[in-house]
Formats: sequence, C-alpha cells, structure tokens
Amino acid sequence: MNAVPSVDEFLSALALQRRASPHTLRAYRRDLLRCEGLLPALDATSLAGLTPPQVRRLIGMLAREGLAGRSIARLLAALRAYYRPLLDAGCLPADPTAGIAAPKSPRRLPATLDADHLARLLDFAGEDPLARRDRALFELLYSSGLRLAEVVALDRADLDLADASARVTGKGNKTRIVPVGSRARDALSDWLTLRATLAADCPALFVSRRGARLSPRTVQQRLRYWADRQGIDRRVYPHLLRHSCASHLLESSGDLRAVQELLGHASLATTQIYTHVDFQYLARVYDAAHPRARRKAP
Repeated sequence: MNAVPSVDEFLSALALQRRASPHTLRAYRRDLLRCEGLLPALDATSLAGLTPPQVRRLIGMLAREGLAGRSIARLLAALRAYYRPLLDAGCLPADPTAGIAAPKSPRRLPATLDADHLARLLDFAGEDPLARRDRALFELLYSSGLRLAEVVALDRADLDLADASARVTGKGNKTRIVPVGSRARDALSDWLTLRATLAADCPALFVSRRGARLSPRTVQQRLRYWADRQGIDRRVYPHLLRHSCASHLLESSGDLRAVQELLGHASLATTQIYTHVDFQYLARVYDAAHPRARRKAP
C-alpha cells in the first residue's frame, strides 16, 4: 500500500487486517467516494490533504443537502478509519476529523412485531425442506435476537442443541454465547435431519437447495415471502425480529444488562432505546385505562 492510499487500496488493507465485513466495506466505499466527489468544492485535492476547517465545511454541505445526522456520523467514521493508518505511519501530523461531531438527528425508535403477529409469522405450514429450513431460521432469529450477518455466518458446529445455545460471532469479530429457545430448538432439530441431505461438505448451518451457505439477500427474500403468505400487512425484515426479541424480553424481565449481553451491544446506551419502546406501550395502556387519563367528552 502506498504512503497515501487510494480508497480501493485502503479498503483492501482493511479487509485483510481487520477482517471488516462486506457491509462495512461497501458503506466505507460509498462514503469515501462521496467525500472525494466534494473535494473540488472544498478547494482540496485529496482526502489526506483535508484540514479541520475543510472537514467542517464538508459536514455543513452534507447537512444542507439534507443528509441525516446518523449518515454524517457514519461518513465521519469512514474518514477516521481512512486516516488511522496514515497517522500510525506518521504521514499525517493530526487527524483532521478530531473533535468534529455530526449534527444530531432525532433518534428513531426501533419497530417491533407484537406477539400475535409473530405467532402468525412463525407458525406457517409447509413440510418441504425449504419451508422447514425457513421455520428454523426465523425461529432462531427471534429466539436469540441475532443480526442477519450473524445468522448467515453460523456453522453447524456453532450450534449446541443439547446445551440450548449457539456461539455467535458479531460486530468487531467478538464472540458470544446466546441461548436458544425451545421452539427454535425443535425447529432446528427438524431442519438438521434434512440439512445433511443438502449439504455434504458445506459447514454452514443454513444452506440453499444446492447446498451453499445462504446469502443475506436470500434470507430477506424468504422472510418477505412468508410474511406475505401469512397476511402480515407491514414490511417485515430480519432486524425486525431482533428488535422484537429485545423489546419482548425487556418488557417481561426488565433486565437491561441481560438483553445487552444477548444482543451483543458494546454499550448499554444502545440497548436502552428499547426502554423507550416499552414506555410507549405503557403510555398507550395508561391513556386507555387510567381514570385520570381519559379525555372528557366534548
């Protein structure tokens, strides 16, 4: 890699040295190329040559274009990752993004499915191998609150049905052990009797009809397919099952730390957003049931 790498050289090194996920690499590429496209407007010739005032101007331009605070924060993270090896190599005197924060935007509460909708989604008929695989896949997503990337990366060896647990590799290549609920265990046990006939050599837990590891895109498509068949009249996606798992667990147990461990959140603050979801539910119940909350008839 050159002293001042191109975006492609930086991403290649990042993939090798930090084993960054394809999703992270795509996001970094998109954000860094967007920054490069704005260099002429900043009177700059390269990302490595940006100064703190120019970075502030860049943030201001993006905000005026309507880019959300979270998207700008992600772009700043991409820039910082790009500058890190240059700082380590002594090619930059200082990080031009140091002390610069993205504008804050309102935090959106995660969407969830209620228990009735989840029961309808997961209790679908179908005895062909793909239906039984999908049932096990969706039950595990909801049971253990897994991310999409985590569930497709699972190998057969990561699952211990006797111990009702799975070993999951999450963000930052961190490994955690998660419990697997009884419904998910039953569905997984059923799927494993079929998996051996489809995947002789592939180590993946969930495989396609041709015996290859499932792609994230396929999981998204299959979940939409079953949601439509089951009459779920809203957009359903894998992370919705993770949100629902977290919200339902917190509602039942109130144990924020346990939910943090299950989800693999590095910060408790990330998990705390689910307490706001519970408060919304509490507020609706209060407004509907408390005598002092009922509005007087006009």
